Amino acid sequence: MAMRWDNLAAPPDEGVPGRAAPATPPLPLALPGAVARTFDTPGFAGMTFYEVQAKSIINKVPGASRVPFQWTINPYRGCSHACVYCYARNTHTYLDLDAGADFDRKVIVKVNAGELARRELAAPRWRGAPVAMGTNVDCYQRAEGRYQLMPQIIAALRDFANPFSILTKGTLILRDLPLLRQAAEVTRVGVAYSVGFVDEHLWRTVEPGTPSPRRRLDAVRALADAGFDVGVLMAPILPGLSDDDASIDATVAAIAAAGASSVTPLALHLRPGAREWYARWLGREFPHLVPRYRELYRSGAYAPQPYQRELTARVRIAARRHGLHGGERGDDRRPPDPPPAPPPAEQLTLL
Repeated sequence: MAMRWDNLAAPPDEGVPGRAAPATPPLPLALPGAVARTFDTPGFAGMTFYEVQAKSIINKVPGASRVPFQWTINPYRGCSHACVYCYARNTHTYLDLDAGADFDRKVIVKVNAGELARRELAAPRWRGAPVAMGTNVDCYQRAEGRYQLMPQIIAALRDFANPFSILTKGTLILRDLPLLRQAAEVTRVGVAYSVGFVDEHLWRTVEPGTPSPRRRLDAVRALADAGFDVGVLMAPILPGLSDDDASIDATVAAIAAAGASSVTPLALHLRPGAREWYARWLGREFPHLVPRYRELYRSGAYAPQPYQRELTARVRIAARRHGLHGGERGDDRRPPDPPPAPPPAEQLTLL
């Protein structure tokens, strides 16, 4: 019987980027041949990277998924951003790892992602469908600075003039700006950022491994100045924490000032895995909000539709007030007209 991890295998041990040392933690049962690495740099303290040779990299999205695209590339599994609400947490349990601390600290690295992308894009059966990235975990998380998989992937997509989109919280995308501009000359390139709020105290608590909202918005400005039509996903909006009028207005104002072309608000979404981890965090940090969350999420992963509609209306009003008339626009363009914001990816609809 095929298992969810059957497309992974161990890489040959031919050296690693930077100054890596073999890790001591035991391998997960689902990754018996992976090469485990740790790095002696403060940014990777407490983290283990499991290097694998993936058997495929362009993945078809299951038909039942609530997303408007069919194909994704995910060079990593697990994410050092450590966002307590991340909907992808439960996918770590498919690898016999937990959806909490393991998701934040044990990252699977598909070290042959660039080579595979080029091979699969060249296959006669591939028809050049748009590819979404950043839809499971962030492809510009901290590990990307070490492994540098995205330049290889973007170069392959550029060389085959294959349309693609990237959603990120990472500022490392600016490293790849020359490649993105080259790709945008031959195909549609969509870039979007996730900025749910600008409160720095809340950011340090709920998204401890990410660049600050201000740094993300600086990156939005840099990409916009380079000619890209950068959409901002204002997500997740956290009930009782970032859904008040003052927070919404401050966030939309900052997004507009950064030169974003559009803003799309989305309320917090809590799938299994993320739900339990977020509930523990909420009970520890904001116990007075627990009853409200029980009421809002008693029927499932999504907040009630009336609450979602109200949030959307309030963000639209704020967007108009701050001159962000694109609203939730996401139309496709190409340079010299700006390229498109990506379609709402899994992370777009599920945060």
